[in-house]
Amino acid sequence: MDFQQSELVTQVAQTARDFANQYIKPHVMEWDESQEFPIHIMKELGNLGMMGVLVPEQYGGAGLGYFEYNAIIQEIAKVCGSIGLSVAAHNSLCTGHIMYFGSEEQKQRYLPKLAKAEWIGAWGLTEPNTGSDAGNMKTTAVRDGDHWVINGTKNWITHGKSGDVAVVMCRTGEPRESGNSTAFIVERGTPGFSAGKKENKLGMRASETAEMIFENCRIPDSQRLGEVGDGFRQAMKILDGGRISIAALSAGIAKGAYEAALQYSKERYQFDQPIANFQGISFKLADMATEIMAADLLIAQACDLKNRGEKMTKESAMAKYLASEVAVKVANDAVQIFGGYGYTKDFPVEKHYRDAKLCTIGEGTSEIQKLVISREVLKG
Repeated sequence: MDFQQSELVTQVAQTARDFANQYIKPHVMEWDESQEFPIHIMKELGNLGMMGVLVPEQYGGAGLGYFEYNAIIQEIAKVCGSIGLSVAAHNSLCTGHIMYFGSEEQKQRYLPKLAKAEWIGAWGLTEPNTGSDAGNMKTTAVRDGDHWVINGTKNWITHGKSGDVAVVMCRTGEPRESGNSTAFIVERGTPGFSAGKKENKLGMRASETAEMIFENCRIPDSQRLGEVGDGFRQAMKILDGGRISIAALSAGIAKGAYEAALQYSKERYQFDQPIANFQGISFKLADMATEIMAADLLIAQACDLKNRGEKMTKESAMAKYLASEVAVKVANDAVQIFGGYGYTKDFPVEKHYRDAKLCTIGEGTSEIQKLVISREVLKG
């Protein structure tokens, strides 16, 4: 694998960095406190091609690869994990699912709108009582002639309220039966499709998380993604790529916390010298820098495999697992370096600390990542 960052990746990263510092940074705490999901920021990112990073140009996307995608997510997450999460979910999940498994007609209809953020995307797998246990989902789709009738509730859905279109996994077979789920595209405004409770979260508060409720929601068979019974297999492939984006999100949050702590340690004086001179602080910084680099290398490996179209289930799970745990540890150490100031909302590490925890939960918990990794390792 070539470790030399291409000029294109450098340029894309700089564009994302400039945008985040100019348009996101001034409002981070305002959006966090009010839990406002700034849709206008999503639209502006769409104009820059950052909401359809991986979408081919023929469908209105940027047509870039995973190294560029990783750079964009990281630069935004350094400033605000919430916006980074929304960009990641929109690109990897809803848009990605239609891009990889949609028919030509579906791609032509939805990808241009999603790539430009004319429409915001949501993706529904998780339910109130089935998180990792997706084979036992309660949301069903029953065939009725040339239509399907959907009933059930999805929760923890990014953009569950504001999303204009959602890809929804529904059970079309018996619980725990092999091949028992199918994916469908459901547009906002479809009768029987509504938003439920919006979650009041610890972190990532400017990224909307809400329920999606389906009550006799009737959609034509043309809204089905792929074959009947293929939904779970599709979802697992989408999550393979999605784990790269959550790893990138984690690394960005970790870098934001680390860079703030590094700067503060040089400026904060105690006993007539900067606290960076003290071994207790400098060793923390050394650990933070090392762990972030290790996460970056795992992410790069997963990106390389994904770009080449090779299997990367183990590698993406490793990247997501390590990067998310590193984000939590680095953010924790950053708060410690800031001391009492780190516990206040006047400094950025407090928010990084709250945002980081979600990375060990979303798109598969750390425990699920270890399950995936161990299964892949034991196959060999």
